Amino acid sequence: MAQGKFFNWFLFIILSIIWGSSFILMKEGLVSLSAYQVASLRIIFSAMVLLPTAIKNLRTIPRNRLGLVCLSGVLGSLLPAYLFCIAEEKLDSSLAGTLNSLTPIFVLLIGVIFFQQKIAWQKIAGITLAFTGTVLLFVLMPRGSDNYDYFSVVLIIIATICYGINVNMVHKYLLHLPSLHIAAVGLSSNALPALVVLFFTGFFQMDFTTSSILLSIGATAILGILGTALASILFYVLIKRAGPVFSSMVTYCIPIVAIFWGIIYGEAVGWIQVLCLLIILAGVYIANRKRKTTASEKGGVLAKV
Repeated sequence: MAQGKFFNWFLFIILSIIWGSSFILMKEGLVSLSAYQVASLRIIFSAMVLLPTAIKNLRTIPRNRLGLVCLSGVLGSLLPAYLFCIAEEKLDSSLAGTLNSLTPIFVLLIGVIFFQQKIAWQKIAGITLAFTGTVLLFVLMPRGSDNYDYFSVVLIIIATICYGINVNMVHKYLLHLPSLHIAAVGLSSNALPALVVLFFTGFFQMDFTTSSILLSIGATAILGILGTALASILFYVLIKRAGPVFSSMVTYCIPIVAIFWGIIYGEAVGWIQVLCLLIILAGVYIANRKRKTTASEKGGVLAKV
């Protein structure tokens, strides 16, 4: 039991690092590529990695679940990839990462309203505390400008709603399928529409001898292979092992990684930011802590048996 919980936290930390770094990689990709090109290449690179697995295991997906697996790829990767890249053309990567922490809120709301999920009070308290820490971190973090595009903010909110639907859908309808198979088939099904979008952006007419273009493509390749292909597999594993609420709370640790990148790039980080991070981690812990059963409750359970 203890080893299983340790592994859940290990996956949680790895995903936080990968996805927290994704926003920087998106910015690097956008240096010489358009938002549609970065998002399309991200999907295509992830599909290239997972296509052999998708072909091999396509028959293991029940026909009545194949549509849901493909829909999971759209909601969990395809649409958010474009929405985030378009938003980051006008938003700081740190702000995009912070707004991404709305995901657990939508996981909770969508789970309760549409999927009849029962959420314990400590999970609600933990999510609220972690979200409070994230808001404080965003409000108090140093930034060069407060001039942000609100339409771009709305795009990220839509992306987090897509994540919320996908997490609940996977947990309720696809829990019995292997995580690798879901990720491989779901992401591979995104490759064709992404390739069509990439074709119409003029990508194949670009000068690929230009170093800046190659660097942007390289950053996007890392984004697709690690930030989409590998991260999606790990995320599906975590959903199955730890449930939708804990899994979605990975997004609350993304600002921690953003601050780490800020330190690397010489940005000022003070005790206020550290305090906010402690609040976020406390919220994650509370939401994941199992409630102890009282003696009276145990008696009630025994009586029912």
